[in-house]
Amino acid sequence: MAAPQRLAGIILLTLLCSCGGGGGGGGSAGGSSAPPFTSVTQIEVSQPSTYAADCSGITQVGTLYPDTALEPSLVVNPTNSANLVAEWQQDRWSNGGSQALNLAASFDGGTTWTLGNAAFSICSGGSSSNAGNFARASNGWLTVDPNGVVYALSLSFTGPSLEPGSTSGQLVARSTDGGLTWSSPVALINDSSDFFDDKGSITADPTDANYVYAVWDRISGNFGPSYFAMTAAAGASWQSAVSIYDPGEGNQTIANQIVVLPGDILLDIFTELDDFNAAAPSAALRETQSTDHGMTWSVPVTITSVESVGTTEPLGGEQVRDAADLFAASVAADGRIYIVWQDARFSGGKYDGIALTQSGDGGATWSQPVQVNADTATPAFTPTVNVSADGLIAVTYYDFRNDVVPGEGLIDCWMVTSSDGVSFQESHLSGPFNLDLAPYAAGEGLFLGDYQSLRSSGGGAFLPFYTQTPASGSQLRSGVFLDFPPVSTAAAASAVRFRAMAAPLGATLDAAARQRVAQSIRRVRAARLQRGR
Repeated sequence: MAAPQRLAGIILLTLLCSCGGGGGGGGSAGGSSAPPFTSVTQIEVSQPSTYAADCSGITQVGTLYPDTALEPSLVVNPTNSANLVAEWQQDRWSNGGSQALNLAASFDGGTTWTLGNAAFSICSGGSSSNAGNFARASNGWLTVDPNGVVYALSLSFTGPSLEPGSTSGQLVARSTDGGLTWSSPVALINDSSDFFDDKGSITADPTDANYVYAVWDRISGNFGPSYFAMTAAAGASWQSAVSIYDPGEGNQTIANQIVVLPGDILLDIFTELDDFNAAAPSAALRETQSTDHGMTWSVPVTITSVESVGTTEPLGGEQVRDAADLFAASVAADGRIYIVWQDARFSGGKYDGIALTQSGDGGATWSQPVQVNADTATPAFTPTVNVSADGLIAVTYYDFRNDVVPGEGLIDCWMVTSSDGVSFQESHLSGPFNLDLAPYAAGEGLFLGDYQSLRSSGGGAFLPFYTQTPASGSQLRSGVFLDFPPVSTAAAASAVRFRAMAAPLGATLDAAARQRVAQSIRRVRAARLQRGR
């Protein structure tokens, strides 16, 4: 492993947001010469890349975007809240994956960072002598156990998915020193071209450090079951990966995530894409439960349908690779579960808003989905959710309300908070910045990451960690930034207060809207099958 580098974060001074927290799309972007700005203290955690274009030593196809960092993950050490650990993709390829997954650790609450990595790809130390002998890495995910041991997950692969000669695997590395150094990776699964191991996540049991759970979808040409691996030995050994749910031919799961409820009840929450070869494929959030640490699982039940049409720039029409058909989940201390995702039901199928549902009975029943983005007149996308120890709900997302300059795709990042899931207030985090400067994901559009990250650090404080591009210019670049919003957003004069709204009673999507949902499902799945992720 390369020696860690000591880095000082770039602190951006708190500025007054010129666009306010508008609920009607008002405000000015300030023109293409406006500098980047933030409404809160912000630190860029990623740094300019040190990876050479040919660092893998393998001839590769696609466009490489140097100095792009995206799709971040963040954890806070439960034994030391000043210890933060971050992971993100570094130097993205147009046809999927990145040169490496970078990792970084902070011991002062996020002000300064030490940069490192694990051997998840050849560029970061993977070789034939360890499990990381892959050309690219993607879909990084972090978790931390109650003793402060951090686990990092990677989708590592070589070659386009499902093509002859390609390989893929889910790899996990472990850090016992707060994210400064990492063990050699362990392959939870390593597949040839017949399968592709996609969209992994990893979850440590919050009360028992022996147990850590990983889950992903293992796709072939026409189906994709949920796969599961676990350690009952604090990472010293891992049980063999097994299928825990097979949706059958013509269907697949995606975005599997395990949440742990009080009493060591596991829920695997996932999106199921059904009949994707038919004229009208469908998507739904579903769950399956285990009460024995993942040894056996219940028959899955449906939480709600997913009616996402995907995101395009309102002015330029440029396609955006967003979180369509994905979701984010968080569990409160009392076991209440919150899920957020993109959904077009609130606009009658015109564009996506941010939907939220919750369950207070262990997933047996779920609330009616409500819209929680403040400005309902513009597309909103890629939500993330977290619940603090005292039960405060926070959701972050992007939207286009300040996209007033043709050709720039201006977006902002926002955070809404609520104590009851009914009344919310929205605060500005940063932007508008130029989405057109983000790397391009072939077949899917401009890309900031399938997920962003959001954690709480105690005392009602939230830590949004997300991808941001420059406000203007011509050089494609993206970085991952950590924000420090005020603990009491209620005191912010610019905060917009609103009530979450359900879709009109009895409202259904018309035939044209249904077709847009179906097209989105087909587009997302086709693009992700044709290349690495």
